[in-house]
Amino acid sequence: MTCSEQIADFVAKTEYPAISDTARLALKIRVLDSLGCSIAATRSNMLQSIRAHIEEFGGARLCSLIGGGYTAPDRAAFYNSALVRYLDFNDSYLAKNETCHPSDNLGAVLAACEYADRTGVEFLTALAIAYQVQCRLSDAAPVRGRGFDHTTQGSYAVAAGVSKALGLDRRKTAHALAICGAAFNALRVTRTGTLSNWKGLAYPNTAFCGTHATFLAMRGITGPLEVFEGNKGFMDVIAGRFHIDWSKEDLERVTRTIVKRYNAEIHSQSAIEGALELRNLHGFPSSAVERVDIEIFDVAYRIIGGGEEGDKSIVQTKEQADHSLPYLIAAALLDGEVLPVQYSRERIARDDVQTLLRKVHVAPADDLSDRFPDEMPCRVRIRLKDSRELSIEKSDYLGFVTRPTDWPQAVEKFDRLTAQHVTPSLRKEMAEAVGTIEKWRIRDLMDLLRQVTVAAPVETLQYGGT
Repeated sequence: MTCSEQIADFVAKTEYPAISDTARLALKIRVLDSLGCSIAATRSNMLQSIRAHIEEFGGARLCSLIGGGYTAPDRAAFYNSALVRYLDFNDSYLAKNETCHPSDNLGAVLAACEYADRTGVEFLTALAIAYQVQCRLSDAAPVRGRGFDHTTQGSYAVAAGVSKALGLDRRKTAHALAICGAAFNALRVTRTGTLSNWKGLAYPNTAFCGTHATFLAMRGITGPLEVFEGNKGFMDVIAGRFHIDWSKEDLERVTRTIVKRYNAEIHSQSAIEGALELRNLHGFPSSAVERVDIEIFDVAYRIIGGGEEGDKSIVQTKEQADHSLPYLIAAALLDGEVLPVQYSRERIARDDVQTLLRKVHVAPADDLSDRFPDEMPCRVRIRLKDSRELSIEKSDYLGFVTRPTDWPQAVEKFDRLTAQHVTPSLRKEMAEAVGTIEKWRIRDLMDLLRQVTVAAPVETLQYGGT
């Protein structure tokens, strides 16, 4: 079989009992976490612009939009995926040479499951498959170093998850994978240099296109089955040669994904936690800081520390702020937290944070790089104007694999993110629905999500995605 046929065989034969109890709980935590992020994002100007775009273009009323309304499955996948990504507060997966956000697949899988009237059991199975495909391709076939975006592997994950949700057979699933893999290879420039809204919309676009393509495969449209190993295929042009034995794959990779504690780029999490621990322990005012030195693993330095993906001392927008470790550390030291409010235009422009971020210096360290991705290591040193030096070394943060988020912590984050949009009783019902999703049909869950109140847009939620 071709590689696409091998993945299709894995998708078709894998069923709910293959998901361990640990993985099932991990999936539910990440679904609740993602829904909290999506509900909080409904207030943003950009998402309301996308909603207006969808409403003007129309679409059969087959699938729900979070916050009310219906549209076609591919457009629901796009909009709901964009909501999940908007705050850049959803989960991540760290491979040695690739980082992805597997919950980016949620919008597409929800749309397909609602369309096909699937149960919660079928939904969890399809989502677990999407997680597994994306994470394993990130492990074995990283593309970042070759100038391509992680949404490239995501195209296969969307095809796999949507195919499972639709109940496609092996042949149609293989063609869905082939179409998506041949068509949706995105450039890494989306996340380098001057960052734009597309940084966070790239994967929702993959969800839109992948869902659309998988429905085409459902109707018999074929794609190049040798998309991986064929002449000028994925291996030949993009990833290089690799091998995954899909006959031996399980559905446990979700347990290796991590949940964000802070509303910030994933590689910054342990450094932010360390800076806040020093701030809280020693109680110094930010005005007392003379210099901050951060040693960190090479991937973090390249992406958010001022390495090959661009200068991080020029911060004027949410996109720039979210991917600037100097800004994130400065905001944490000044405000004691890094949440959506830290990305308002007014907050970014203030002199206090602009001055302090220029006192933050980031450097890679080989010994820390060797420990990544099994750890998220860093060293934070703060020199005060009274000559005191404060330091801390971190190997992880609350939400990392070694200190995973539990269900009560996930509910707490969900409640905090959704308080302005959802009544306490509806919040409780949503959390209970996710926690017992096996007993629900996805259409019933979407009924709850349509009840979210979409408030007037606010300027404080300027866009930024990883």
